[in-house]
Amino acid sequence: MTALPSTRAAGHDHPLEGARVLVTGGTGSLGGALVRRLLAGDLGRPETIIVFSRDEAKQHDMRLAIARRAAATDEVIYGGWDRILRFHIGDVADPAAIRRALRGADAVFNAAALKQVPNCEYFPEQAVRTNIHGPEQIVRAIGEGIARPGVVVGVSTDKACKPVNVMGMTKALQERVFIAANLDSPGTRFVAARYGNVMASRGSVIPLFLDQIASGGPVTITTPEMTRFLMTLDQAVDAVFAALRHAAPGEIFVPSVPAARVTDLAAALIDGRPIPTRITGIRPGEKIHEILVSDEEGRRTIRRGDYLAICPMLPELTADPIVAEPLDREVSSADNLVDLDGVRATLRTAGFLTEEPAR
Repeated sequence: MTALPSTRAAGHDHPLEGARVLVTGGTGSLGGALVRRLLAGDLGRPETIIVFSRDEAKQHDMRLAIARRAAATDEVIYGGWDRILRFHIGDVADPAAIRRALRGADAVFNAAALKQVPNCEYFPEQAVRTNIHGPEQIVRAIGEGIARPGVVVGVSTDKACKPVNVMGMTKALQERVFIAANLDSPGTRFVAARYGNVMASRGSVIPLFLDQIASGGPVTITTPEMTRFLMTLDQAVDAVFAALRHAAPGEIFVPSVPAARVTDLAAALIDGRPIPTRITGIRPGEKIHEILVSDEEGRRTIRRGDYLAICPMLPELTADPIVAEPLDREVSSADNLVDLDGVRATLRTAGFLTEEPAR
């Protein structure tokens, strides 16, 4: 295969052409979208894509869903998928399983996660196992020479910034585990992509609202002040791919995305119908506003094209001075909110609203 880009300056159009790619958590919302984009050749045509997860039913469903794509354009894009795609069952925190999946990998996307906030609060040891010990096992195996991938991309979340819940705390430590790994495995570039709420991902609010609306309500809103970033799965994959292409060792790539009040999300989806709403109170571990870049991180955050790059804290990884003007501020979902019409437009673009709103 051709060499993967080792720094942000590399401009290879197809960095994964002929590569062996491992996607942990490959049957999750983000992992599945990432695999489909890899099959579509967004980064070149890989030799092998290994989908690694611990849910055999989701792997079976994914295999069937890809095999049944019948449109001509899909046949062109997905042709030969059965020669490219491989499925491995295993737990990312299991050393033997992750070592077996890692062998020969040229690139790794770590999308495996325990990510639902309340579940992580009630089962924190499981969140630690998946979100921290899993990355540790990847780093350890690479450090011991089981594989020498050119790049590892950790998939993170806005909840890792100023974390107040177990999910965010464990994801913040995942970021640090991968950043520090650059010191012990200099042949591999460890980077991360951090983004906000993905519309329609498992456990997110939009599928919940749609189910409640279909049942006649009420639509449950935790608190009227709550805001969230809004992005599609494809935008999330774009952020992960941008980190692979352009992030320097230890950098965290953050996309610029809109944010909205959850009450406006509910109103846009209800769309004038007589569906009641009910305030239920904040769930365990929830924030009122999410943050993508903290004020402390802002001092070492620079703009890189359409993304923000948070430079690593470790001085060994920041030998070159930051020459671009730093962001020097916090990026919160309470900032630059789109109005109700903007929410409707965003939902329409994402396919959740198909008609003009009721007047």
